[in-house]
Amino acid sequence: MSTTTVGGNLEIPKYAIRPSCQKSYISSFYANTCKLFCLSRSYTTLSLTSRKVENRKYSKNEIACLVSSNLAGTTEQEGLTYKEAGVDIDAGSELVRRIAKMAPGIGGFGGLFPLGDSYLVAGTDGVGTKLKLAFETGIHDTIGIDLVAMSVNDIITSGAKPLFFLDYFATSHLDVDLAEKVIKGIVDGCQQSDCALLGGETAEMPDFYANGEYDLSGFAVGIVEKESVINGKNISVGDVLIGLPSSGVHSNGFSLVRRVLARSGLSLKDKLPGESITLGEALMAPTVIYVKQVLDIISKGGIKGIAHITGGGFTDNIPRVFPKDLGALVYKDSWPVPPVFQWIQKAGTIEDAEMKRTFNMGIGMVLVASKEAAERILNEGKTAYRIGEVISGDGVSYR
Repeated sequence: MSTTTVGGNLEIPKYAIRPSCQKSYISSFYANTCKLFCLSRSYTTLSLTSRKVENRKYSKNEIACLVSSNLAGTTEQEGLTYKEAGVDIDAGSELVRRIAKMAPGIGGFGGLFPLGDSYLVAGTDGVGTKLKLAFETGIHDTIGIDLVAMSVNDIITSGAKPLFFLDYFATSHLDVDLAEKVIKGIVDGCQQSDCALLGGETAEMPDFYANGEYDLSGFAVGIVEKESVINGKNISVGDVLIGLPSSGVHSNGFSLVRRVLARSGLSLKDKLPGESITLGEALMAPTVIYVKQVLDIISKGGIKGIAHITGGGFTDNIPRVFPKDLGALVYKDSWPVPPVFQWIQKAGTIEDAEMKRTFNMGIGMVLVASKEAAERILNEGKTAYRIGEVISGDGVSYR
């Protein structure tokens, strides 16, 4: 890869454009495996049953009864699930379990590599089928923010400061104007993260992607001193769960969101029911980048564990930072659930447990703090919520 020298000794690799690309997986890729399974499958809709009408005259009341009978059972649709939408979280968790046998230590939000008195912390991710909505809405200048956010938000859970980011942009035929919009979002995301966009790869792959479509992945590396790493080992009963608000759906659960959208009969240009913005605007809101806020909170002490709420929602992500025999009690109604989630649940007839295992529900990051640190965070004036506490047991319960 060629480089361009900028200023002193800083070298920034140029974007290399290649006709195709093959790269091997790295261990940190599996840390968020539950978020990778974004395959979709066809959804079989309910159909009306047909009835043979005898060759005789019917009264208006009889005709009405026949129509009502044919429609019976179709007015109440079954609730949608993430698995039905094509994403099997359990399968992802099973794959992580199997990989952990081959590569012990896999399973955190970021991969740690020892370097002297510090750890390099690496993470990688994509933006999933939110890209489908970018294609439909034509909103391409913020999807790069999502890409950066998904990786840097993972590595700060260890207390690491992001150092640099690299991206991978693949498309059928390179549309330079469109690609520039995407990269602009990536640059914006890196600025919000206070890290360098070190380089990237642009791949043209004719016949592999549909015309006008593209795929993205990103890779971030940060650093934290070994004595400052946040690993959850000191979490104890009575510690407080602090929730930091999300901007909406962020970049997970869109396979299910798209099913809900199809069922609702609304378009992305329609207003989010009861709100002034469109569904497209609500769903495409870029993922919050928590880097500066979280690192500032960490610097003041008292933070024992951090969970990035992505694929798997509260149910699967919060326990990932807990020691054995400890669980989370989450207080119901302790934070405002954004309208977009209320619409998703209602339009998709989705059960509460499914919502909490699929979406962030308005909380994008959970901090496990001592009682003293929790009081300080809640009194600083920035939006944060006391959403629960650490209890004996395992998993996540709600009260």
